[in-house]
Amino acid sequence: MSLSMYQASIPVFLRMLGNLSALLDKAAAHAEAKKIDQTVFVTARLAPDMLALSSQIQIASDSAKGCAARLAGIEVPSYADTEATFPELKARIEKTVAFLKGIKPEQIDGSEERNINLKLRTRELNFPGQAFLLHYAMPNFYFHVTTAYAILRHNGVEIGKVDYLGSV
Repeated sequence: MSLSMYQASIPVFLRMLGNLSALLDKAAAHAEAKKIDQTVFVTARLAPDMLALSSQIQIASDSAKGCAARLAGIEVPSYADTEATFPELKARIEKTVAFLKGIKPEQIDGSEERNINLKLRTRELNFPGQAFLLHYAMPNFYFHVTTAYAILRHNGVEIGKVDYLGSV
C-alpha cells in the first residue's frame, strides 16, 4: 500500500503541532513554578542572529498551513504575527490545527505533480508537490519545531525527547 500525500502531511503536522502545544504547557508551568516572567521564554533565542521562540512557533504554523493550502490548491490563510504570550501562541497553534482539520484527503491526494510556486523575499522557488512537501515544507516545519523545543530546553524547561516526539 502506498502512502498518500495527505497521509504524509496533515497527520504529521497535527501530531507535531499538538506536541508543540504540550511543550508550551510545560514551559508555562515551569515559568509559574520558578516565578519567571513568560516573556523571558517567548523572546528567548538560541543565538543573537536567530529568531525568538514566538517566531519559531509562528513559522512552524505558517509552514504547516502554507504547505497544506498549497498542496490543496487553496488560498493560504494569513495570520498576524502578534503573539507575545504562551496563551496567544497556543491559540495560534489551535487555529492552525483547526485549519488543517478542515482539509480533506481528496484536496491533497494527487498533488504530487501540482506546481508549487513560492515567492520568497529574494527569489522564487518552484517545485512539484511531492518535492515541495518532502524536501522543503517538512524540513522547514521540523526545523522550527525543533528550534522551539531547543529554546525551551536551553532555558531550563524540563522537557526531553519523549515530549518532543509525543506519545506513540
